[in-house]
Amino acid sequence: MSILVVTGTSTDVGKTVVTAALAALAPGPVAVCKPAQTGVGPGEPGDLAEVERLAGPVTTRELARYPDPLAPDTAARRAGLPLLEQDVLTGAVRALDDAHATTIVEGAGGLLVRLGAFTLLDVAVALGAPVVVVAAAGLGTLNHAELTVAALAARGVDCRGVVVGSWPATPGLAERCNLDDLPLVTGVPLLGVVPAGVGRMGGVEFRALAGQWLAPSLGGTWVRTGAPGT
Repeated sequence: MSILVVTGTSTDVGKTVVTAALAALAPGPVAVCKPAQTGVGPGEPGDLAEVERLAGPVTTRELARYPDPLAPDTAARRAGLPLLEQDVLTGAVRALDDAHATTIVEGAGGLLVRLGAFTLLDVAVALGAPVVVVAAAGLGTLNHAELTVAALAARGVDCRGVVVGSWPATPGLAERCNLDDLPLVTGVPLLGVVPAGVGRMGGVEFRALAGQWLAPSLGGTWVRTGAPGT
C-alpha cells in the first residue's frame, strides 16, 4: 500500500492533470482523494470527475464541497457548512490505502491553504506520506517552489520532487531556465514536465502519453532532454 500527496505552489498550476497522470501510471488498484472541492455546486462535476475521465477506472473520494471558489475554510464559513476535520480526512485516506495499491491525495491550492483548521502539510505529516509539488512554468516559480519545499523539509516530510504542471507550447527564456534552476534552488529533483492543454485530451490518448511526461520514479519515462518544447 502506498500514499502520495500532490500539492501545488499555488492554484491553477495543473495539479489535477498531474494527479490524473500519476493515477494513470500508478500500480493499481488506484484511489484518488480530493479532501475539499470548492467553486462547484452540488451534483456538478469537480476535479475528481476530470481525474476519472483522464486516468480511467480509479476509486475517487471527495469529503467536502463548498460553492464559493475560495480556500476551503473560508468557503465553508461563508456557506455556513461544517469545516472538514483532519481526523476524518486521514481516516478516509487510510481506509482507501487499505483497499488499494496506490492512494493519491490532491490538495487545494498551495501547501498551506487551510482545508479546515489544518493544512495539507498537516495531513502529509499525519499520514507519513511523501509529497510531489506541482509548479508553474514561468517567472516567479522558483520562489514559490523553494518556499513550498522548505516548508515540507521543516516538518520532516519527504518531497519526492517537482513537476511542472502546464508547460507552454512556446516557452520563453524564464521557462527554459526554470527547468535547470528548479532542482538547484529546491534541492529536489525535477520529476516531469506536463504540456499545457493535455487535460483537453480524451482519456485514451491521455493515458497513452502520460508516461512521456513523468520520470521513471513516478511510473513514466520523462528525462530532462525530453521536455516538451525544448
